[in-house]
Amino acid sequence: MKTRTITAVIALLIFIPIIIIGTWPMLITVYLLALTALYEILKMNRIHIFSIPGILSLIALSIILLPRADYPFLPMVTEAQIDMIIVMALLMLSFTVISKNRFTFVDMGFCVLAVAYIGIGFMYFYETREAGLIFILYALLIVWMTDTGAYLSGRAFGKRKLWPQISPNKTVEGFIGGILSSVLLAVIFSVFGLIDNPNVILLIIYTMILSVAGQLGDLVESALKRHFDVKDSGSLLPGHGGVLDRFDSFIFVLPLMNILPLVS
Repeated sequence: MKTRTITAVIALLIFIPIIIIGTWPMLITVYLLALTALYEILKMNRIHIFSIPGILSLIALSIILLPRADYPFLPMVTEAQIDMIIVMALLMLSFTVISKNRFTFVDMGFCVLAVAYIGIGFMYFYETREAGLIFILYALLIVWMTDTGAYLSGRAFGKRKLWPQISPNKTVEGFIGGILSSVLLAVIFSVFGLIDNPNVILLIIYTMILSVAGQLGDLVESALKRHFDVKDSGSLLPGHGGVLDRFDSFIFVLPLMNILPLVS
């Protein structure tokens, strides 16, 4: 517990100023986190990051993460991103032949889905921050409040297992407690006018959806680890595991937050 707390404090001291500053420090941080997460997920499937499929995945992920804003020396690349991802997929399919099926069609599908899973989540991490500091803070607080509420409710009232085959420690009561904690956050933000959504009922509904999405994101990563029989995605963060272990909920929350009319 001590190691976990120390790691959390150090991470926050580094991470919070970067989020506040935004722009290029934020973009560089997003790239570092996303590329580390890709390394972790490929390692689960025994695909080396510096193999041909690993390098192609790195390139594809780097393209997805390119910001959509039109910077003076970084033109709009949305269409080019799509084209390049298609090229990467075709190259991976070709490698199944060159490798004489040591790298299989299933492996190729895993790489492409891993790039999409990580890339979309972390792309929206940067885009949400660029939309405004308050939006990324709200996303972070939704996940943290949900996690805290789920933990405390599960400890106090937890009896019925939520999904024991995937995550034995999670309970239905904890799941509900996490959602209710996020509702409290929505009410606070609405009362103090911290987010541009005057309809408190609508904000509560959106926040509840995002709370559920965050918990599902956590379960998805738990299912992935259980499938590959690993305890943590990595060991970069002592006491917390890897980057995927810490950002699994955000990978679900951030894209959905942009799909819902919350980020303007």
